[in-house]
Amino acid sequence: MFEQEKEIISIDIPDLTPEQFQRFASLIHDITGIYLKEHKITLLSNRLRKRLRELKLKDYDQYYYYLTKSDKSNTEMIHFLEVVTTNESYFWRTPQNFEAYKKIILPELLKLYKIKLRIWSAGCSTGEEPYNIVIESIEAMKDLGYFVFEVIATDISKRVIEFAKEGCYSGRKIEKIPPTILKRYFRQNPYDPEIYCVREDIKSKVIFKIENLFEPTIENAHVIFCRNVMIYFQKKEQQKLAMEFYNRLMPNGYLLIGHAESLQMLDTPFQVMHTEYGTIYKKIS
Repeated sequence: MFEQEKEIISIDIPDLTPEQFQRFASLIHDITGIYLKEHKITLLSNRLRKRLRELKLKDYDQYYYYLTKSDKSNTEMIHFLEVVTTNESYFWRTPQNFEAYKKIILPELLKLYKIKLRIWSAGCSTGEEPYNIVIESIEAMKDLGYFVFEVIATDISKRVIEFAKEGCYSGRKIEKIPPTILKRYFRQNPYDPEIYCVREDIKSKVIFKIENLFEPTIENAHVIFCRNVMIYFQKKEQQKLAMEFYNRLMPNGYLLIGHAESLQMLDTPFQVMHTEYGTIYKKIS
């Protein structure tokens, strides 16, 4: 989230003042848990200018009032959250996570549970991760036999959820997909050969929902993927989120987080498991 802005934006509207930045940063933190450091002031200013121009507002104070006090605040909050969060993702990101899922987690869970496995992709962005989970689950059946599963994918952004439901990708998003997988599970767009769309039967395995990570409705998950999300939160929010995940996992369920993330500085009941595929976290019954 909040990556380097690539487009050139005119400066007829000045940057946020430090006081204005803190007001918006506090609002973002209260809603999403994301903590913005002060050096993001120019980036946030660039993002908010888009909404000011769209709404024909002259300054950030007017926008803050419009966002929080006007009768259109609920609708504008959706646009605000989509503007201030960046969702960068691609297929086969950190493949070690999927190897741990196939080689360690699935074999154990299938011995313990004879019911439909529920996998939660938390902070799913534009859908690459949940579709990746479906594909890897099907590939795992070659060794483990057939099993029933579903993937629930959630994100706070309506825009990225709508994109994810379409299931069509190009460029950097698909460049790491193994050629055999791309051929088997994707279909080339007949009107644009640079675009590949996930097969309809793969898409049908994913349930997409718009949800705040701190107000989830998912219960009884067997596996939770939440990768490259917790790094945007302060320790207090990380602690809260880790416990939210723990409480929503089934006994002996697993949490997979990003390669650069860790729970070791947090106080959680998770069992830390160091494997050849990286560190994974288990809920002990």
